[in-house]
Amino acid sequence: MEDRLRLAILDMNAGRPNQGMRCIRDIAAMYSSAFDIDEFDVRSKNELPDLSYDVYISSGGPGNPLEGDGIWDKAWYNLIGDIWEHNLSNQFGKKYMFFICHSFQMACNFFELGTLAPRKSTSFGIMPVHLTKFGENDPIFGSLPDPMYAVDSRDFQLIQPDLDVFRMHGAKILALEKIRSHVEYERAIMAVRFSDEFIGTQFHPEADPIGMKIHFEKPEIRETVIKNFGQAKYDTMMDHIDDPDKIELTHNTILPLFIENAMDTIFEQNAVLV
Repeated sequence: MEDRLRLAILDMNAGRPNQGMRCIRDIAAMYSSAFDIDEFDVRSKNELPDLSYDVYISSGGPGNPLEGDGIWDKAWYNLIGDIWEHNLSNQFGKKYMFFICHSFQMACNFFELGTLAPRKSTSFGIMPVHLTKFGENDPIFGSLPDPMYAVDSRDFQLIQPDLDVFRMHGAKILALEKIRSHVEYERAIMAVRFSDEFIGTQFHPEADPIGMKIHFEKPEIRETVIKNFGQAKYDTMMDHIDDPDKIELTHNTILPLFIENAMDTIFEQNAVLV
């Protein structure tokens, strides 16, 4: 019988209730026959996993990705650096990490991939995301159509990529935000493969139709969205929640393939070493 693997979920929500963590838990639970799964409250309890895990998923969260309390954020950055160095130093036994939204922004800041800047206005809704040539050939993103659709909710964005740094790390831009022909702003980077083992998205690949409905049908949330973005925006978003080729396809593809690819690679390498 093969040894069980270990998966760490890093909760970056600072104690705020949200549907994202439920979605991540549900996806991870699909692989509970292969993984022991542990969860860490990074920002509220300063909890972080050690290097004994095989796969890490770091969630989205609120606030400015360039700010922390000097404790949890420093520890989080140290963990990312330690895992990265571990992978550089080991041919086998590499560790896999996925960054979502807030965590993606922090990871891009850590690797100095470009300019992390506040948006002129909040990006919010179910948005088209366009694949680059690297995305089309990526083992995960290559399984999705162009454009794909994802839940986007952000006040910050990665722009002006430092291509020299990308080349130094071997990183690739996998996806860009929707084309906005009516404005001159630079399109934000929506997904990056930092390495064979590290990947992240600006959007929320974990989001599912059930969670979106539960969240946005709450009267207080509905009123806030309509006040900030208008009735038409709210109605369009709700109309597309159940489309099987939009967020449901993204939900069923990205994180599951990330976990499956990591699991298959680890088991293949372990078989070679036996």
